[in-house]
Amino acid sequence: MKNSPPDGVAGKNANFKDLTPGWDFYAQCLVIAAAFANVSVFYSFYHYLGNLDIPVAWRGFLVGLEPMAAFVLRLFVLPWISLRNAYTVTAVSLVLLIGVSWSYLAATTVPALVVLRVIHGAAFVLLTSSVVALAVAFIPPQESGRAFSTLSIATMVPYALIPPLSERVLPWVRNEAVIYAGVSVFAVAALLLIAALRPRITAAVAGMDAALLRRPRRDELRENFRHPPVILFMGVIFLVYVVHATIFYFLKDLTLETRAGDVGWFFSVAMAAMIAVRVAGTALFDRIDKVAALRLFLAGLAACVVFLPHAPPGAGYYLAAIVYGVAVGVILPLLNALLFLSSPPPLRGFNSNMGLFIMDGAYFLTPYAWGILIAAGAGFAFIFYAAGILAGLALLTTAGRATGAATGKGT
Repeated sequence: MKNSPPDGVAGKNANFKDLTPGWDFYAQCLVIAAAFANVSVFYSFYHYLGNLDIPVAWRGFLVGLEPMAAFVLRLFVLPWISLRNAYTVTAVSLVLLIGVSWSYLAATTVPALVVLRVIHGAAFVLLTSSVVALAVAFIPPQESGRAFSTLSIATMVPYALIPPLSERVLPWVRNEAVIYAGVSVFAVAALLLIAALRPRITAAVAGMDAALLRRPRRDELRENFRHPPVILFMGVIFLVYVVHATIFYFLKDLTLETRAGDVGWFFSVAMAAMIAVRVAGTALFDRIDKVAALRLFLAGLAACVVFLPHAPPGAGYYLAAIVYGVAVGVILPLLNALLFLSSPPPLRGFNSNMGLFIMDGAYFLTPYAWGILIAAGAGFAFIFYAAGILAGLALLTTAGRATGAATGKGT
């Protein structure tokens, strides 16, 4: 029928339990993949700054400046983003991201890089906040594990493909900045995709309940941050992203010291393991005890990170990549699903975006904090031990009663 809502979208009075993620949700996942393709390429940025002769004291700061800008700006963006303006914000931020990617070719000094990293952070926060707001609107509660597994796959595919591809292309181009500019092709593809889907997305938003379209009220936000399971899962998400950021930004330099293997292939193997476990787990994440599984894999993550400085060259190094990939592949979708289930329905989009806000904070603070320690003389192995301790702290945090309360289960 002409006025029928698109796949996966119900009318204003529809019950979300009747919905399943449809093409509109998967289209948003593709846009998310494009957004993360434009940040996954920066695994080499700390090393690239060294090639530009940027002083050591500035390198960690510049690496963390983009997520820091996203972290700060998301505070202002989250209350402003709603389903009513999310499509427009997505389109504008994709255009901005394309321009930012190409600007790395010209930015070679500290002042220029400071400005560029801030603008990059603004583009990323606008894009991810608006796309997540749209995507979460298509997730029914009983499909939360499956949907967040799919969404997380979209964020991980770039990390599996871009680093090894970049390592192979790098000898043939002037420097890493050429690759930073080249990945803008994914933003161009995403822009064309959402332009083609504009009638569907507009119709979908028009057919949703008014309570889902409005911005969250201040009293709702205050109550949200007084809810123990919400705060608990946000805290665990932060610790896990600190560990993830440690691997992302510092594994290349650790690997150059230990000569254990090819860091590009480590990321490829790890992300392939993440994707595989999430594909296999899409049918299981809504059937298992999410809290028990979370604890098991947090323990595995802590052990893996501490092991990395001692990984034997070759097979041992890539085995660690598999363990790391499987652990994070299970942990992050479970955490996002538990946060989603702990949230009131009108705030599910907001809290899912808060997960991105927490990620921004972790990706800013991690290189800044570890960069200070490295400048003071700490070795790369030391920061991996510290990251392993934080993963253990995340495991201990999940032992509280608030964790089980999120799914109606005691501990």
